[in-house]
Amino acid sequence: MNQADEDEYRQFVSARLEPLRVTAYLLCRDWHTADDLVSITVGKLYRHWRRVRAMEHADAYVRGMLTNAWLDERRRPWRREKVTDEVPDQAEAALPEVTLADRELLLDLLAQLPARRRAVVVLRFYCDLSVEETARALGVSAGTVKSQAARGLESLRALASIDASGEGA
Repeated sequence: MNQADEDEYRQFVSARLEPLRVTAYLLCRDWHTADDLVSITVGKLYRHWRRVRAMEHADAYVRGMLTNAWLDERRRPWRREKVTDEVPDQAEAALPEVTLADRELLLDLLAQLPARRRAVVVLRFYCDLSVEETARALGVSAGTVKSQAARGLESLRALASIDASGEGA
């Protein structure tokens, strides 16, 4: 970005910083989070300044960027945690201990799935990607991801029940 673009960017942001901060506060109702959201938005705006400054409604676009930053922030796992005065006596639901044999069994079961189905199951449930992210990663439609995930889980359950009964091996 050249000096003229940076100067124009600084003027744009300086004139709108406080209204953006207030808008962010109205969205999230916390001044610290509002400051974080504005920082994220201003950083993204800097990266895309040449495209944004040419827009007819740049202010509306920046408010949209701010809203998207807030929505992204709300999806973060730590935002779903609730403060409590009481600490539970024991863990609510202790996860079963996973043994090396369990891991090897899972790897064997996954190896029996067709390649695309295995890729969908791994991306969706191990990497925790959304349907859309998985579809983009594999270059397929969201419907294909949904059907392959459902069929993959169904196949894994069937293969696991065969293995547990001792009929398959």
